[in-house]
Amino acid sequence: MDTQKHIHKYDSKGKQLCCSLEEKIDSQSSPSLVHNEHDEHNHDHTSDENGSSYKEYYPAMVSFILLLSGIILDYLDVPFFKNVVRIIWYSVAYIPVGLPVLKEAFQALKKGEVFTEFFLMSIATMGAFSIGEYPEGVAVMLFYAVGELFQAAAVRRAKDNIKALLDVRPKVANVLRNGSFQTINPKEVALEETIQIKVGEKVPLDGTLLSEKASLNTAAITGESKPQQISTGENVFAGSINTEAVIEVKVTKLFNDSSVARILDLVQNATAKKAKTELLIRKLAKVYTPIVVYLAIAVCVLPFFFVDEYVFSDWLYRALIFLVISCPCALVISIPLGYFGGLGAASKNGILFKGATYLDELTKVNTIVMDKTGTVTKGVFKIKDIKIFNGISEVDFMTHLLAIESKSTHPIAKAILEYRTNNSLPEATSIEEIGGKGLVGQVNGKRVIVGNQKLMNQFDIISPKETDEIVESVVLVGIENEFAGYVTIADEIKEDAKRTIQSLKDAGIKTIMMLSGDKDSITKSVAKEIGVPNAKGGLLPEDKLNEVELLKQDSTKKVVFIGDGINDAPVLAASDVGIAMGAMGSDVAIETADIIIQTDEPSKIILGIQIAKSTQKIICQNILLAFGVKIIVLFMGAGGIATMWEAVFADVGVALLAILNSVRLHGLRLFITPLTKTYLQG
Repeated sequence: MDTQKHIHKYDSKGKQLCCSLEEKIDSQSSPSLVHNEHDEHNHDHTSDENGSSYKEYYPAMVSFILLLSGIILDYLDVPFFKNVVRIIWYSVAYIPVGLPVLKEAFQALKKGEVFTEFFLMSIATMGAFSIGEYPEGVAVMLFYAVGELFQAAAVRRAKDNIKALLDVRPKVANVLRNGSFQTINPKEVALEETIQIKVGEKVPLDGTLLSEKASLNTAAITGESKPQQISTGENVFAGSINTEAVIEVKVTKLFNDSSVARILDLVQNATAKKAKTELLIRKLAKVYTPIVVYLAIAVCVLPFFFVDEYVFSDWLYRALIFLVISCPCALVISIPLGYFGGLGAASKNGILFKGATYLDELTKVNTIVMDKTGTVTKGVFKIKDIKIFNGISEVDFMTHLLAIESKSTHPIAKAILEYRTNNSLPEATSIEEIGGKGLVGQVNGKRVIVGNQKLMNQFDIISPKETDEIVESVVLVGIENEFAGYVTIADEIKEDAKRTIQSLKDAGIKTIMMLSGDKDSITKSVAKEIGVPNAKGGLLPEDKLNEVELLKQDSTKKVVFIGDGINDAPVLAASDVGIAMGAMGSDVAIETADIIIQTDEPSKIILGIQIAKSTQKIICQNILLAFGVKIIVLFMGAGGIATMWEAVFADVGVALLAILNSVRLHGLRLFITPLTKTYLQG
């Protein structure tokens, strides 16, 4: 399926009258819009949006004005509006909307594609002109063009949402050359060169740290929620985020050999295993269209052998009516527009589907697999618990602890310093940092020891056994050689995570599982807290992929994976439906996923399922509407009861009704969102 070819034509012309019927169906049922296609045509499309976003509507507007004027002149029986003038008037009205279709029909015929909607519309409208039904001929082509414009606008809207989200990504490396740092593409950086990474920037290439120390957020690579502290000479991986001071790194691997590139290779291999869904309409159109043409010929010719007073022009008119009614435009438009209505409703609610296929897939889900860090947790450290011993007040305990931690730049210290107190902090003096253990200092004349169990042992401070069983990061505090208490630091769980898991169970999801690169003990602890029955931690990207592949061996399981890191990308690609957290998620995960939750709220999964099911209902209504009206008017047309105007309604009118029906999905935001909140809270 040449989706790229279709999108190229669409971008360059600004509307979708440039593809064959089969190409159109292919493009609208395509499971994703490839990012490279956005990049390739970004300039053209941006120019169109900024300078001439309404130009594509001008031909239809001109045609409509001329058609309406002509009908009024006909009704008023204006003397000059006769014969040649009338023919020229309607011909001019026909050209703006008819010429592009005639060109496409001719191009399709040159390729041997006879039975296209362009061919049907051309024959029907030109036939109407040949028997003097000029207004009808113009009206058929005008309303067809309007339907195409509506459809193209819906396609463009969904496409632009994806492009806007995926284009926000770092694509540069600051490399040291000729005594200064230059900004270039990471692919152009050579081995052994020095690159600089500022605070908040992502490391573009693998290397070793040249600076004294660094604090790196590696959650996107390893799934580890705790920022990694590294020293000079230690490895730095592409995709990590520098969280503190400016650092310098010596490049040890080229871009194509970096950790990110290796994971991307896994993504490509996993993507190759994913089958594409073929919509029923694609198969139907191949059979439906030629049958329509032959039946129209039969309506015109066969009565000659059975009707006594056979008038060729009358039966040709009936055949043309039959042809217009039978044209698959309404059927072709009604189904994709239902999907695009669902896509629009989802995007309004912060859920971005990369293709209509995944609306269908989401309704079949019975297995949910999720990452931990950034998916059900915020990826931000926060004080979880404070426990104090030996009768010390919380105010005194936290005052001493905060005074010491104020001298540290460690991420855990930053989390502790978020604690709010009304008292001013005393100055901590004689601060000594003991590598790998913690800090020792003086506060108000008392020696305060803050760190891990090794530091407590060094000063012969006995801590309770319960501290050995804590799975989260724990900070022990000793004051004057006595154990004063401890603080546990944990990655904060998202507010709606627990409610979401319960709602998924209530919705009939049979299997829910958590897979994480974080420590197994922490993973299982978080899973237990939010109600996930199965959890595994300490997994590499390959391990996650293997777990999902095992689940998929059961053909009855429809697997969704939810993640946000680079390490989640392979399994996002391998799952039946991949869902990425878009606000804080890695670029690779966002590009690989089929669905993106832009607000990072797990509860949006439930909302996405509701929108998908509502979309299915709308599509069923559109199909019944298209077939029902066509069948009725077909019999009327063959019997000479229906005119070309009824034919226009049966084709383009039904298509417009289907569009309006699909637009109702945009209103889902008004009642689905509060409904979901009630459902989650109840």
